[in-house]
Amino acid sequence: MKTLDKIPTGKIERAGKLVKTGVKIGGNYVKYYSKKLVNPELSKDELNEDNAGDIYDGLKSLKGSALKVAQMLSMEKNILPSAYVEKFSLSQFSVPPLSAPLVRKTFKKYLGKYPEEVYDTFDKDSINAASIGQVHKATKDGKTLAVKIQYPGVSESISSDLAIVKPIAIRMFNLKGKDSDKYFKEVENKLVEETNYILEMKQSQEITKACAVIPNMEFPVYYPKLSSERIITMDWMYGMHLSEFAKTDFSVAEGNTLGQALWDFYMFQIHGLRKVHADPHPGNFLVSKDNTLIAIDFGCIKEVPDEFYIPYFELAKKEVIENDSHFMEKLYELEILTPTDSEQEIIFFKALFKEMLLLFTSPFNGDTFDFGSDDFWHQIADLSQRYSKDDQIRKMNGNRGSKHFLYMNRTFFGLFNLLHDLKAKVEVNNFRQYLD
Repeated sequence: MKTLDKIPTGKIERAGKLVKTGVKIGGNYVKYYSKKLVNPELSKDELNEDNAGDIYDGLKSLKGSALKVAQMLSMEKNILPSAYVEKFSLSQFSVPPLSAPLVRKTFKKYLGKYPEEVYDTFDKDSINAASIGQVHKATKDGKTLAVKIQYPGVSESISSDLAIVKPIAIRMFNLKGKDSDKYFKEVENKLVEETNYILEMKQSQEITKACAVIPNMEFPVYYPKLSSERIITMDWMYGMHLSEFAKTDFSVAEGNTLGQALWDFYMFQIHGLRKVHADPHPGNFLVSKDNTLIAIDFGCIKEVPDEFYIPYFELAKKEVIENDSHFMEKLYELEILTPTDSEQEIIFFKALFKEMLLLFTSPFNGDTFDFGSDDFWHQIADLSQRYSKDDQIRKMNGNRGSKHFLYMNRTFFGLFNLLHDLKAKVEVNNFRQYLD
């Protein structure tokens, strides 16, 4: 794969890159509508393929926040056309890496030494390049290490990148008015945290120590003395990416074992630590030869405050959803309904969220849940399809819910997708034995 000797870091330079992408997309639409004149039955599949490819090509050279947003969207399998999901999924662990000279320059700036002065051996070619950083293999004192290096300019360009993608997100998710600012600020704050590798090191050590109690989970050891605000050194972990493992002919028992570990890992964090690994995409998990699950990235950690945690999980109870007064009370507590809503909006969103919550919280309301069952996913796809075509919902303000929903819903939706890939049947309350 071609390497990058330079990443655009200036606001004007980065915006110009996206303007060029916009011109390509405009050309794709002209081509599509020209063909549709000849063939009125033409679907948008080819248009989606062309647009997804051009958008991804534009973002992958920018890296940073713009590419991170694509990665987040790739998890929304029931919102975007499949062409976008497939292309944006590449941002998880398949983008052009930095060139060797740029890697050496980054090391010298943030550790005061070149890689060959820090490690016994250091592979100049990266093993894995993603949205915010890339990973190299190294050795020191007989240990094989993974060295994550952050791309230059990523942290400095977060605000300008989000300003560029904001209009797209507003249109896609039907956000209106100044109220939407709280969601973008939440994303910006999280991205700022993700570029702080000193914070990531601290979070990684704390969470892996606490979660060591969970069976069939493995975590790398981290090395603070070989790390800095833009470089992290940890153990090299051997295994297959979860997405690749899911394509193999694994057994029901293997899928259930890995799925239970994954479920317990997340439930333990949320209910025991009140914070959670909020980036559950396949690139952050490996499967070892011993059929254990390895979590390798703790850059995105979401704290869950009591004022959100309590009503959020109250709404996960079927009896609360079906009790009208309790249900309404929680909708207001979670800012799903607001005092300024019209009667029409209250009726509409009450019915919408009741239907959604009965479906999405169904995994919590039994002793076991089979994530391999296609029924659950067909219902989600049908609901998403129905509301995406609903003219009424497009006319109403889409600013619904506490800012904490953003990363919590992302966490659960990503978790559910990984469990579906594993075809896992889990014991819902098994994690409770590991809580103090």
